Amino acid sequence: MPATIHTEGEPNTSAARKDWSSKETDAAAIGLLQRDANAFLHQSLSSPCVSTIAKAEGIWIEDVAGRRFMDFHGNSVHHIGYGHPRLVAAIKDQLDQLPFSPRRFTNDVSVALAERLEKITPGNLGKTLFTTGGSDANEVALRLARAATGRFKTLSFWDSFHGAGFGAASVGGEATFRSHIAGPLLPGAEHIAPFHCYHCAYGHSGPENCGLACAKMVDYVLQREGDVAAVIAEPMRAVPVVPPAGYWKAVQEACHRHGTLLIMDEIPTGLGKTGEMFAFQHDDFVPDIVTLGKALGGGILPIAAVVARRDLDVAGDFAIGHYTHEKNPVTARAALTTLDIIEDEGLVECAATLGTHAQDRLRDSLGTHSNVGDIRGRGLMFGIEIVSDKDARTPAPELAEKIYYSCLSKGLSFKISAGNVLTLSPPLTISRNELDEALSIVENAVLDRKP
Repeated sequence: MPATIHTEGEPNTSAARKDWSSKETDAAAIGLLQRDANAFLHQSLSSPCVSTIAKAEGIWIEDVAGRRFMDFHGNSVHHIGYGHPRLVAAIKDQLDQLPFSPRRFTNDVSVALAERLEKITPGNLGKTLFTTGGSDANEVALRLARAATGRFKTLSFWDSFHGAGFGAASVGGEATFRSHIAGPLLPGAEHIAPFHCYHCAYGHSGPENCGLACAKMVDYVLQREGDVAAVIAEPMRAVPVVPPAGYWKAVQEACHRHGTLLIMDEIPTGLGKTGEMFAFQHDDFVPDIVTLGKALGGGILPIAAVVARRDLDVAGDFAIGHYTHEKNPVTARAALTTLDIIEDEGLVECAATLGTHAQDRLRDSLGTHSNVGDIRGRGLMFGIEIVSDKDARTPAPELAEKIYYSCLSKGLSFKISAGNVLTLSPPLTISRNELDEALSIVENAVLDRKP
């Protein structure tokens, strides 16, 4: 069986990982890592693990040896930081009031959360179902699209990620989750190349002369297939890649022409991360269905949501999201309180302001470096693409790994996306001084690799 090239995150079987692990000297850390490796099924990007964790607070995680790391990854759950006191208190209070709600019974806090999501989503989005994870939320959205359209096909994008379940992996485009043992996958899951102005699959050098060829391909495939239930996509790819101006409006118009629903997967990008409450709001359109997750539980509890147009409430005779914790009052309280914190602390605005500062600084400090191909993102989800040849835009994954482990040794954790993109996604509660400290670590690690 040929080796799979993993691009979802930094690999845990590489030479660089082995070198990092060989330098661990703390007995407690070594012992816990070994216990983990012995206890858990091994899988790419997970066990064996890179390090341990004993404490998480604010923007910081701390290992069993007391070493602290600023967490610029956090699996995209830590918008309000770890262990926010207001959230912890709300969860404790809810545990005392009502710890669980059996299915077929309702409760005030879960209804209040659904009403709140309708309030903060634009347009006619307003009917909700809750799940315990984003992968399930996307599969609920796909079932709803089937019920509403009478069709089963989907159109999605290579290199996308929508979850690890069979349905979510089928519409996803990551080899890690689709290859070898993953198949056979769902029939009717069609894929095309994603928007990516820096690495255009259609051979164009930039959006000023391409005529939005990537959006035209969506229209072309929808016309040729003729019976696609839904297009599902990330509004801004979390690798990160920002769509060209006008892309989503063109795609939405194509969906309308061909009777196809447009699903936006806002699981990593939503709830303020990009400097708007939802990433699709940067592009001035409203999808038919939105999925949320990750940060919705405040970095403590797992909860995800599907929010659909009210007129898409057409699946009452079917079970499209029949989950044991569908209306769990404790996870609902966590989500409601998280939304309160985001609003009360002005975290959406903070993400916009700090994200602009970070990208401007990185362009000034690293923009001309021969190993930096692109600096891109929105709000507090931004990335630095590491290349071996700036003119040819050749990815340099081994160099990206070296930079990653250099930063990790200096107390900064983040994710490598797409094999060679240093993806920086801090909590929205980060201070400017903390952000600058982290940026200095990255800059020094890159600049140590001389142009």
